[in-house]
Amino acid sequence: MSAVTVPTEHDEAEAPPKKRKQHSAGPKTPWYMWIAVASIVVFCLFPFYWLVSLSLKTGADLSSNSLIPPNPTLANYKSIFQNDDFILSLRNSAIISLTTTALALLVGSFCAYALARLRFRGKFLILALVLSITTFPAIAIAAPLFRLWTDIGIFNTLIGLIIPNLTFALPLSIYILVSFFKEIPKDLEEAALVDGATHFTAFRKVVVPLAAPGLATAGILTFIATWNEFLLAITLTSSPAARPVPAAIAFFTGSTQFEIPYGTITAASVTISVPLILLVLFFQKRIVAGLTAGAVKG
Repeated sequence: MSAVTVPTEHDEAEAPPKKRKQHSAGPKTPWYMWIAVASIVVFCLFPFYWLVSLSLKTGADLSSNSLIPPNPTLANYKSIFQNDDFILSLRNSAIISLTTTALALLVGSFCAYALARLRFRGKFLILALVLSITTFPAIAIAAPLFRLWTDIGIFNTLIGLIIPNLTFALPLSIYILVSFFKEIPKDLEEAALVDGATHFTAFRKVVVPLAAPGLATAGILTFIATWNEFLLAITLTSSPAARPVPAAIAFFTGSTQFEIPYGTITAASVTISVPLILLVLFFQKRIVAGLTAGAVKG
């Protein structure tokens, strides 16, 4: 008979401890929360999917309600890129948006730095006045600007669109940058001044690099707002020479007088939306950081 080994107390002490089942640190997300999140995502993305679906349809397929295009084709995209007016409007939108963004950051950074650092009377009133401009309806100034621009000779020009766009973009840039400049310690600027730097040098080499996330946020939001602007664009232009792309899409024509070119309109809408979507996806962290700067202090 084989000998039976009885474990001793010493053997039990040396036995490796059994692995305990690890539990997650946080509470488990309920299943209905995932359903709610998925429903919200589908609700938000469905309009863009329907836009893409329509852009891939032609002819009789445009009147069908099928979620998936029966005969998908890129004919609408080929058509808009063969349209010289659409290509010109893309160039106009790029020039207007980039110029407005650059001027808003340049002027806004100086204004925001003064409001964040300098002490003077009426500073809060000035900031409130700047913010009130963002709530002003553009439709209220469209007709006066049309008359004024016609009288001074800048109607239907790029500069005639840059000026009013800058008027609405500058307050937003100032508001975002003020929050960032307030978060930068003054000791860094004072150290640069002690080392012999001027106030402008300290601002350019110390403050601006540290406020780069705020500048990126203000620039992205300004570019998006200017790129999508429609009311002033269609009011202050009369020809494709200076017409930006949102207004140019409104002038698309079909093969007959009463035909609405849904295919080319949706294809153009998708084309001008893709750069903005990629811009937001790549810089979403900076945008959130810029909008929440100064909101929590500890």
